[in-house]
Amino acid sequence: MTTTPPAVRRASPRTRRAAAPPDPARALLPSPQPVRLLDESGARIAVAGYPEPPTDSLRELYRRMVIGRRFDLQSTALTKQGRLAVYPSARGQEACQVGAVMAVRDTDWVFPTYRESMALVSRGLDPVEVLTLLRGDWHCGYDPAARRTAPQCTPLATQTVHAAGLAYGEAQQGRDTVALAFIGDGATSEGDFHEGVNFAAVFRAPVVFFVQNNRYAISVPLSRQTAAPSLAYKGVGYGVASEQVDGNDPVAVLAVLTRAVAHARAGNGPFLVEAHTYRMEPHTNADDASRYRDGAEVEAWGGRDPIDRLETHLRGLGVLDDAAVAAIRDEAEAFAADLRTRMNAEPTVDPLSLFDHVYAAPTPQLVEQREQVRAELAAAAENKEVAG
Repeated sequence: MTTTPPAVRRASPRTRRAAAPPDPARALLPSPQPVRLLDESGARIAVAGYPEPPTDSLRELYRRMVIGRRFDLQSTALTKQGRLAVYPSARGQEACQVGAVMAVRDTDWVFPTYRESMALVSRGLDPVEVLTLLRGDWHCGYDPAARRTAPQCTPLATQTVHAAGLAYGEAQQGRDTVALAFIGDGATSEGDFHEGVNFAAVFRAPVVFFVQNNRYAISVPLSRQTAAPSLAYKGVGYGVASEQVDGNDPVAVLAVLTRAVAHARAGNGPFLVEAHTYRMEPHTNADDASRYRDGAEVEAWGGRDPIDRLETHLRGLGVLDDAAVAAIRDEAEAFAADLRTRMNAEPTVDPLSLFDHVYAAPTPQLVEQREQVRAELAAAAENKEVAG
């Protein structure tokens, strides 16, 4: 009988598996299921790798969410009263709107879409300034450079390219700034999204791409947007670390985004997070959502309310009681009343401002048009005075 010399014996399957090099792609993969730290009743779930944020942060998260929802409801009412031209509600997405801005610093940059009014108010921007664009003015209402907040972006996904470029530029100047780009599920089908994610990955730009998957791109359901297991997997193909989270679980949203921001700030490149949530209201006040979704679906998601979930959890921790809840709701009502009063004041409009900022130096044609309008306004004012 012959035996194989030890030097040429085949390695056992177990040995071969142990010797295989690690697969770098696996480190980029999101969790198989959305990360949850609270179940739908508000009970705590232990998840490896995601410690619960500090209790003080969660209480502040709850406070901002309550105020944010009241702001959203008031803005919807202002639209019905003709004070806003249009308003895209974010009701139901409070955990995403507030948790995201709480995960970044004031010195970081935020790149919002048209639906992030609640997020901007939670970031500390004046609500009247936030609503200026939706009121029909020509500018965004606030100073983007001073607030380190880009104008709310109406074209889908263009803000992803802006965020990637700014984050890269800040890193080149030795700053530890992180850019947070809000994205809708429909925007992940746009070319700008892919260009922005690819650029950020190649140049290791410190940007967090935050996809709020609220199930519909206006009327187009998610099933018509992607065949991927989840939108979080879209980052993997570009070499971007990715995660998916229950977007109606405020504790999980804050925990996952805090980790994503830390990843980007540490120089590890971009991070993509998909939050599974739901848009409770129509796309905007001009939309009839009953044409493309069933009322039972909306009702089911109403039972996953993020504010109720967090309130239950905080009451269980003993840091929230009836008196505290009432005080926060009173604060939210006062916030809404102040917004209502200020928005009911008629804005001062200068028709000649139409000609400002068209060109760095006005063309002769623009100067001529401006003077024509000036003359017409003067004539109208004179006729009014004579008639009076």
